Amino acid sequence: MATAPAAPARNRAVVLIGFQKMGNLGLGYLSAVLRQAGFPVRVIDIETPPGEIVKTISALQPILVGFSLIFQYYIRRYGALMSTLREHGVDCHFTMGGHYPTLNYEQTLLSVPDLDSVVRYEGETTLLELVQALAAEKPWRGIEGIAYRQAGAVTANPPRALAPDLDDLPFPDRDFSPMIILGRKLMPILASRGCIRTCSFCSIHTFYRSAPGKVVRIRKAAEVVREMRMLHDERGISIFLFQDDDFPIFGQKWRAWANDFVDALHKSGLVGKILWKINCRADAVEPVLLTRMRDAGLYTVYMGLESGNEEGLKTLHKQISVEQNLQAVRILKEIGLRFEFGFMLLDPSSTFESVRRNLAFLREIVGDGCTPATFCKMLPYDGTPIKDDLAASGRLKGDVCAPDYDFLDPRLNDFYKTLERVVDVTGWIHGPRALTMNLEWAHTEIAVIRRLFPRLPDIDAYEESLREKTAASNEGLIAMVEALAELHRTGTGTPPDASALQAKCEATLTSVTSARNAFILRHQVVLLKALALAA
Repeated sequence: MATAPAAPARNRAVVLIGFQKMGNLGLGYLSAVLRQAGFPVRVIDIETPPGEIVKTISALQPILVGFSLIFQYYIRRYGALMSTLREHGVDCHFTMGGHYPTLNYEQTLLSVPDLDSVVRYEGETTLLELVQALAAEKPWRGIEGIAYRQAGAVTANPPRALAPDLDDLPFPDRDFSPMIILGRKLMPILASRGCIRTCSFCSIHTFYRSAPGKVVRIRKAAEVVREMRMLHDERGISIFLFQDDDFPIFGQKWRAWANDFVDALHKSGLVGKILWKINCRADAVEPVLLTRMRDAGLYTVYMGLESGNEEGLKTLHKQISVEQNLQAVRILKEIGLRFEFGFMLLDPSSTFESVRRNLAFLREIVGDGCTPATFCKMLPYDGTPIKDDLAASGRLKGDVCAPDYDFLDPRLNDFYKTLERVVDVTGWIHGPRALTMNLEWAHTEIAVIRRLFPRLPDIDAYEESLREKTAASNEGLIAMVEALAELHRTGTGTPPDASALQAKCEATLTSVTSARNAFILRHQVVLLKALALAA
């Protein structure tokens, strides 16, 4: 493909590429800082067809293309895109940022030959200095916080300190369309960066502790609310998804901040007009503060419960007990807040007994149909202590795109392979058509209707029907896994009929979808009127 003559460096755009489906605030902050400094920026979704990406970048002739790598198993996809761009004459600087390239910069540079540099840790200042150096045609290899390849070797400059004051950064650009629930627009937002926890399966704390500076930094409550007010007024956003790794509500100091945040929401006039969702740990859930937050718009709490047995929690270094997980669920149910959760049915310490306890735990927390059951296998991602432990013990297998391990009991390997195949065939948990995903969406819609729309006369009956369907789905899933585990533990029994399970899932999904559509249709006039009044 022919390319246009390059414009003077100082006038050329910067292109940032990454996943944008849920909104990439990392790219948003980078973009905002660059634009504030006078550089034009174009953000491209990595899901865009490669031909379109090549066409756009060839036309722009950017000074730099930055790649945001959130998930390490996409690194070959990114590398292939860079090769394609080079083949089509794009010869500008390629850089990459994110947790994986930061913590594994040498492997990243060696495995992606078209990459010129890695921007490590928080990239706002480092990327800006890199772009400014390229624009001025000055040397860039001395910039703090980057790694690069030179004379066949990889060099990493000293890491740049983490941003000390997040309020010094401009509000992030949001070059993406908001998600929509029943006409209400959703946007991601951040109140803090960093995490003080040290879970063994997570690279986030490693990322923040490896750079100089304070690990956790929290924005001023008033500034967070000012951003929410702006998004509400200018873009019609009424649901905010906080993407903090651990929303600041744990401990006396953070609880004080959360109370200030609630006070600021009331002063802003947003209460009653917006909803918001947070991520937190179970040991941060306490009824008085969460009730106050609920009354100010909090509608969903996501918790990484991860395990329902003590050995699993110890292996994952959650520093929490099963009872604390259960108590958090009880509190949220008692005060009327819906919850979502992450859960690892299997981890490197798993036994058939721990699987049994995990399934009993799931039955206890979601057996009533309050939310759909979900689970996964813990995977050892780069930059995590558990990956290093597995490597040291000789149990690590796979590669960067598919890291894995074998269980100590080889029967569990066969169990998981069968389970993975059965669940994939039935479409129970994963994918846009999966039953769990659609049940979760239906529960979310009810929460939004109850808080942002007029009272609908039959909503209680509809919710009860959804709970019953969810409870039946949860029990079916848990019972199937129990039976499959027993089959592999004892070597006797009959494997589940995947086609029958799939038919059951599809029938339940059809029933859930039909009931949902009928409910919305019955009340569409009221719902549309409420949306019009809120506009």
